[in-house]
Amino acid sequence: MAKTKYTKYKMKLDKGFVGACGGEIIHQMLMDQGVDVMFGFPGGALIPLFDVLYDSPIKLVITRHEQGAIHMAEGYARATGKTGVAIATSGPGATNLVTGLANAYLDSTPIVAITGQVRSNLIGNDAFQEADMTGISRPITKHNFLVGSVDDLGRIFAEAFHIASTGRPGPVLIDVPVDITVNKLARAADLTMRIPGYKPSLSGHIRQIQSAAKVINASARPLLYVGGGVIHSEATAELRAVQEKGQLPATTTLMGLGALDESNPLALQMVGMHGSATANYATQECDCLIAVGARFDDRVTGNLDTFAPDATVVHIDIDPTSISKVVKADVPVVGDAKGILAQMVEFIEPTDRTEWLEKIADWKKRYPLGYEPGGKYIKPQSVVEKLGELTDHDAIIATGVGQHQMWTAQFYGFRKPRQIITSGGLGTMGFGVPSAIGAQFACPDATVIDIDGDGSFSMTMGEIVTAVHHELPVKFIVMDNEYLGMVRQWQEMFFDKRYSGTVHPCPDFVKVVEGFGAKGIRVEDPAKLTDALKELLDYNDGPAVLIVAVDPEENVYPMVPAGKSLHEMELGRLA
Repeated sequence: MAKTKYTKYKMKLDKGFVGACGGEIIHQMLMDQGVDVMFGFPGGALIPLFDVLYDSPIKLVITRHEQGAIHMAEGYARATGKTGVAIATSGPGATNLVTGLANAYLDSTPIVAITGQVRSNLIGNDAFQEADMTGISRPITKHNFLVGSVDDLGRIFAEAFHIASTGRPGPVLIDVPVDITVNKLARAADLTMRIPGYKPSLSGHIRQIQSAAKVINASARPLLYVGGGVIHSEATAELRAVQEKGQLPATTTLMGLGALDESNPLALQMVGMHGSATANYATQECDCLIAVGARFDDRVTGNLDTFAPDATVVHIDIDPTSISKVVKADVPVVGDAKGILAQMVEFIEPTDRTEWLEKIADWKKRYPLGYEPGGKYIKPQSVVEKLGELTDHDAIIATGVGQHQMWTAQFYGFRKPRQIITSGGLGTMGFGVPSAIGAQFACPDATVIDIDGDGSFSMTMGEIVTAVHHELPVKFIVMDNEYLGMVRQWQEMFFDKRYSGTVHPCPDFVKVVEGFGAKGIRVEDPAKLTDALKELLDYNDGPAVLIVAVDPEENVYPMVPAGKSLHEMELGRLA
């Protein structure tokens, strides 16, 4: 059997990379980091590296746009907890990654982005397809590198993956001039990482952990406030143990969904602008707020001056800069949530909190999440609710951004971590389609569904061609209301229904996706919704898209208006 080019490269790289070119070193470092799939788009500055990848066992997924590539890498990372990898050429290819880098930065998603760059001697001369990616990406990455020598390549890649995946995870960019990918290493590579200022705190201080437990034990109205950090830390089991032992009611952020089993009576669902009324009222009336892996985002807190006014705040987070950044922590605990919660459970005392739990149960009874069924239109909430039933709340759900995203958070009924993949901090429309595809690559045997709006879907639907090419059974549900719904809702509520720029007529999506090679389905009759969802779920010969014509002026409730306190939410039809 003839040896492949990769076999020859492997033989070269066994001894300190001596004689290997930069592209071969990059490839070997990716292999050593366990990378099995990467997402990207080729270009002139990447040709030498792509030539190395020609024989690679790493699956290289070529997308239709670089933004699709980095969102796929995000979906892969969020579904697995591994570091996602995206690659793009210099200039416009690299700048097309910017939105995804910012998205990953705000949502603490581990990504390594590799960008090609013009030759080293041309940098700074406005060369063809040159862009200062280290300068552009500095505010939206955890760290970035411009490779100056082939001697540094191996060390830089080792550092990049370490930084991306440890502490508070995030994106790291490596900008590689094209000459570095062809230059050969003359001496053995030194892979010793040199990151003197980077020392994430992992172990929480035991006295602070004990102090936190003491405050919790003494409280009459405690509330767990759970963020995405719990999921990044793989701390779900430890969190639930603390919750059960202390009989602690708990709410989550959007990014924390799945950390709690929402069928548990102690779960209050999401908190914040579109959180449940129960979660918002409980936050305002608790006497101890235990934040775990959450950063007190403005969409959670509402008016800071009146946020959780009676609460002693315990804040557990691996990022010390997040503690007391927005809300002052009375008991700060810096470190990894998994280890801290595992220690804390020993100090939590079983406590009778019947009065507090009865009050919460009363709020749940009086203010349940709901909607008015009936009428000629399909209600978007019913789409998510029925999907949850048909999938036994077990699918991986990706979303775009907008009303559909909030209805998904409210009505699917999440049970486990890494089950929802959505854009939280940046609110990136178009995130749903590619992130779902990335998640399907990561979890080929899972049911992966993108719940999208017509606006978000339109932005990146071209990536369905990528799913068709790879015969992925990923499924898409598009709520078609012919508006940019969330902005329209604000215009209705606060701008006298002056729908400026939000009327959004759509093409015949079924014809479009069938042109891409996917299966297209459309449903308009509420009586036929269940059958349409079953048809979507039963199709596994490639991607399928269900277009659902929904009530065009349905609103998301509850809603906390900008500048208002959580208890001042608009309940709308829930009142």
